[in-house]
Amino acid sequence: MSKFKFPTEEVELPSKGLLYPKDSPLSSGKLELKYMTAKEEDILTNQSFIQKGTVLDKLLQSLIINKDIKTDDLFVGDKNALFVAARILGYGKDYKVTIAGKEENIDLTQLEPKKVDLTIFESGNNKFIYKLENTGTVLEFKLMNGHDEKQIERELAGLKKISPNNSSELTTRLKHMILSVDGNEEKKDIRDFVDNYFLARDARSFREYVRSIQPDIDMTVLLDSGEEAVVPIGLNFFWPDA
Repeated sequence: MSKFKFPTEEVELPSKGLLYPKDSPLSSGKLELKYMTAKEEDILTNQSFIQKGTVLDKLLQSLIINKDIKTDDLFVGDKNALFVAARILGYGKDYKVTIAGKEENIDLTQLEPKKVDLTIFESGNNKFIYKLENTGTVLEFKLMNGHDEKQIERELAGLKKISPNNSSELTTRLKHMILSVDGNEEKKDIRDFVDNYFLARDARSFREYVRSIQPDIDMTVLLDSGEEAVVPIGLNFFWPDA
């Protein structure tokens, strides 16, 4: 029997590969995806994956040509760009979605990478510096990839078991993101700083700065009404019947 060759496309990552180690294939700033097939539709309707919340990662992993690359290796913004590319390759550029009770038809090819000053990035180095405005404290921090996000999820799940009413997602995320405080890299001291000394107004400014430098795809679209909306990514993004 003759073997069929899957058509593939090379997708540019919003990060340009700058956040990845230099020996990672992702440092090229590009990733090859294959077109979706019936196999991927099986993944989209797999109830076990849906219940576990892993269905979209399973889908993306199936589409990535280089199997040495795992979805957890990816930074959130790069993953979003790949989801958009996968949707266009699988079902075309037109995405019909209901927003604020009205059906909208969105051209996904109009979504562009977010404007980020890449001159602050050093190739292969995921470390950044931010000086807090009110206290002058200098933070060294990193942007989060899938491995970091899963670590945070596990810690939050453990905290929930200890204290069901606990709501510490914000501080837990900060503790994983910050690498040093005024040069001090001790984990216990970083956690102590976040819990007891990180002023709310400084924390807000810090989060805004992190968002501003995070490479991503801009999912904001202008509707016919003149209003802006954020394109949601979920099961229906790939398959309305999923």
